[in-house]
Amino acid sequence: MMKNKMTIGGVYLVLNPSMNKPTLLRKLKEALEGGVRMVQVWNNWPGSFSLSAKQDLIQAILHITSAYKVPLLINEEWELLKDTELAGVHFDKIPEDYEAIKYRIKRDFICGITCSNDLEVIHWAEQNQLDYISFCAMFPSSSADSCEIVRSETVKQAREITQIPFFLSGGITPENMVGLQELDFSGVAVISGILNAASPKKSTFAYTNALNQLNI
Repeated sequence: MMKNKMTIGGVYLVLNPSMNKPTLLRKLKEALEGGVRMVQVWNNWPGSFSLSAKQDLIQAILHITSAYKVPLLINEEWELLKDTELAGVHFDKIPEDYEAIKYRIKRDFICGITCSNDLEVIHWAEQNQLDYISFCAMFPSSSADSCEIVRSETVKQAREITQIPFFLSGGITPENMVGLQELDFSGVAVISGILNAASPKKSTFAYTNALNQLNI
């Protein structure tokens, strides 16, 4: 899938690779059936994972996401794009030499970055024509405990700088999403809200319905 043929937005599922593999793959498939639009593998690998183990898990995930024509990204470890069919990379911070990274990947790819309250990240993303920005964290969250709480004013100021699609993440539920309705965003990034749900499919439906109610 070429990034210029897709619309970035909706429910963005971030997978935790430290989960039991069969359980993770089952929950992923259920979430895709529920309407997940993008998927990322968080670099929260088990300590025993080798490069080949990472590649094997990525291939298993790709087998599922490709059937739903949903792009799969990797968190930080852009080198994995060279030997797999990953669609892109998500950076937690501004990489040291993005031009060199693009040169080494040698193909089109989706690129996003996390932003807290530092508008320098927004300026960098705009200058480098990134595909999306993910704000973390909008609410307190156990899976985003290293992120500071993002001020609504930051998101509003960022929108004045760029028209790049925004995802909001961190502690977001279908119920509290109404508190974000004053912000201009394209989707939400979710980990535990879907992966820890009794029914990932129903949970994804709930997030999608909440976005639809906000006309997103």
